[in-house]
Amino acid sequence: MIRAAAAELGRRVREWPRIALVLGSAQASFSEALADRIAIPYGEIPGWPVPRVAGHAGELILGRSGSKPVAVLSGRVHLYEGWTPQQVVFGVRVMGLLGVKALVLTNAAGGISPSFRPGMQVFITDHINLQGGNPLTGPNDDSLGPRFPDMSEAYDRGLLGLARSTARELGIETGEGVYAAMLGPSFETPAEIRFLRAIGADLAGMSTVPEVIAARHMGMRVLAISTVTNMAAGMQQKLSHEEVLATGRASAAELRRFLEAFLERLEA
Repeated sequence: MIRAAAAELGRRVREWPRIALVLGSAQASFSEALADRIAIPYGEIPGWPVPRVAGHAGELILGRSGSKPVAVLSGRVHLYEGWTPQQVVFGVRVMGLLGVKALVLTNAAGGISPSFRPGMQVFITDHINLQGGNPLTGPNDDSLGPRFPDMSEAYDRGLLGLARSTARELGIETGEGVYAAMLGPSFETPAEIRFLRAIGADLAGMSTVPEVIAARHMGMRVLAISTVTNMAAGMQQKLSHEEVLATGRASAAELRRFLEAFLERLEA
């Protein structure tokens, strides 16, 4: 089905962008500001899963950020909704088939490191996959990538360096850390957060890692950014999805400012 989706999109758009973004919870303001904007609902694309979670629009958007043509996946699907790992990475796979070379992923995450604060943007430097699944499980399609892809640099060092310098020039406070991917949908317990801290995690979330694995399998360069929407269990009062959405919306303007400047500097 990924090839059918890519063929349909290739018929609709003659020249496909080489840069794509996946926007997480309540982070759609970047895509809303694109010039020459074209929105295609996921439901119109063959085989493309449609999100069932508040804060995820479910649209593929084409447009221009400054001088850069980009494709934006506004909203994603999650394993906790009942999708398979292969369905979760469907959009990333299609982007790869259409020639995307650089992928920027955003998400909402809980902060484990005490140096983080709600609303902060954190660049992911590595991850720990605790979701119990992998999108590469099953027969390998050698036309997409190797059976055993190397993950020693899952998050591209060059893109990370460009992200650091861009944030510094803009005066945006950022952090860096390791992202632990949990299955969800329940938030972690305080004991689970203590465990995650002990094994080296700085952030906890319920997305992104399958997409990173699929993108690296296909040879795409990856930058991932977490918006810390709350401090993790045991570090604050009760957690809620409403808080996640509210903090995501409040910090969306800063994230948009960063993304626009970063993309203008990016060569893909």
